Amino acid sequence: ARVIVLTTFDTDNEIYQAIKAGAKGYLLKDTRREDLLDCIRRVYAGETCIPPALTAKLAAGISNETLTRRELDVLMLLAHGKSNKEIAAQLYISETTVKSHLRHIFTKLNVLSRTEAIAAASRRGLIQL
Repeated sequence: ARVIVLTTFDTDNEIYQAIKAGAKGYLLKDTRREDLLDCIRRVYAGETCIPPALTAKLAAGISNETLTRRELDVLMLLAHGKSNKEIAAQLYISETTVKSHLRHIFTKLNVLSRTEAIAAASRRGLIQL
């Protein structure tokens, strides 16, 4: 399908979700008429149409670093409300190692707290709540 999303939302999550759902174009409602017509023509021709500013915003929101399998395990247990001690016991690792994994997760997701990490991971489709 050749779908163009015309919206007021410009957060990386909304852009990502629209593209994931199959949108070939993504424009903000304040887009100039000429740019809208150009986008329609491009999408009709089979191209994608996302303004450079939105592409940059989307790219900035996606970390270059991916989480390791173990970091995803820690994150999933974290999302289920487990404490560091419980995570350590379940994964047969030390609490110090859990804390190390959490520091890496926070850095890679660009967050400062456990709650933010869970929210960011959920938005990016890394975990399902």
